Parts: sequence; C-alpha cells; structure tokens
Amino acid sequence: MPERTRELLVGPAPDRPRTPSGEILQVPAGWELLPPGDAGLTRRVKAAGPTWTIREPKGRKMFSRGLWAPGETIARERETLAREREDPRWAQRLDAGRRRRDAAQAAYVETFFAAVYRFLAFAPRHRELAALVAKAITDHAVPVGSGTVARTQRIPIERRAEAATIAWLRHQTTAYDTMTIPRVRGMRREVRRMLAEQSRRVLSRYRSGEAIDDGCVLRRALAR
Repeated sequence: MPERTRELLVGPAPDRPRTPSGEILQVPAGWELLPPGDAGLTRRVKAAGPTWTIREPKGRKMFSRGLWAPGETIARERETLAREREDPRWAQRLDAGRRRRDAAQAAYVETFFAAVYRFLAFAPRHRELAALVAKAITDHAVPVGSGTVARTQRIPIERRAEAATIAWLRHQTTAYDTMTIPRVRGMRREVRRMLAEQSRRVLSRYRSGEAIDDGCVLRRALAR
C-alpha cells in the first residue's frame, strides 16, 4: 500500500525519500510537505493519517525534515487548529500546561540534585563542596532538551545521577575535550572507561575524608 504511514529518510529529491533499507519511493500524487516547526499541527496531521515522516541523520542524531501527507488533510487540520487557537480558552490551557511542566521540572531538579549528592557521598568535611558539585552537575544535566542522560526515563534515577556525575567529571576534570582519539572502533569507549576510573579515584579521596587543598580539581572545575 503506497499510501500507508511510513518513517522514511531523505532521498535524492524532496519528493523521493528512501526507506531504511535503501528503496527510493515516490510521494503519492496530491500530497504536500508540511515543514517541521508546528508540533501541534504535525501531531494532528499524523493522527489523521496516512503520513510519511522524513528524517535525516546527522552524526548520532536524527533531524526532522517534515511530513508528507494528503494536501486536503493538511489544509483541514491547519484550518481547524487555527480556529481553536483563536479561542481565549486555548491560551488558558497553554498557560496551565506550562505551569504544570514548570512545577514538574522544579520537582525533578530537586530530586536529581539529591540523587547526585547521595552518589557523591563525600565525607562530612567535604559536604559543602559536595553540594556545590551536585548543583553544578544538576544545572548542566537537567534542563529540558539538554539531551543528557539525566533526561532519560529508561534507567533509575540513581544510575542517571551516577552517569551524569561521571560525564561531568570527564569534561571538567580531564583532558577529554582536547584529546585526539584515533577513529578506531571501540577506542572512544575505552578512553571513556579509563577516564571514568580516573574520576572514581578522585571521588574516593573526598569520600574517605582526605585533606585536600583549595587547588583540587573539583574546585578548579567549579571556578571555570
């Protein structure tokens, strides 16, 4: 069925996308491309179906290049959505939704901070520093859209906190960002593993209560 809903990739021409297996398809007659940007309209057109979603890989990420759908479907859903958005109650619902999301985000920030602080588990003499480090990691990791491990729901928050801490330490206390890593399969993973062990050794010093001067790597990282 050529007009069934599909997830496709950019092809040799805008109206000739390709399947993940490499087959080139022709967009059905009467279909139009809905550009990305209006998430509400895109959701409605998808729900009305059928549609062809077009994505383009860039590195490890996939970017939307729009949605092909019957022209009459796009026009109908755009007109319906425009009428709804003119209703004052639409803005009220949007405001209520934003408040709910803001409240949920604020709660998650507190929860994630606590999880990172627990993972750090610094000795009493370093608790003030632990709070500063946990806040820096939280500020970096939890913003909506940050794309960090802290935003995933696939693993428990304790593992998110651990992964976010090790990643922050890798970027802030090692030379990882300036390293030249050979493009050999598995090499970057191995480098990250070694640096993670290095970061864990740093943490162990603070967990044991060792006396550390103000020139320690964590304070230098916080000062940047």
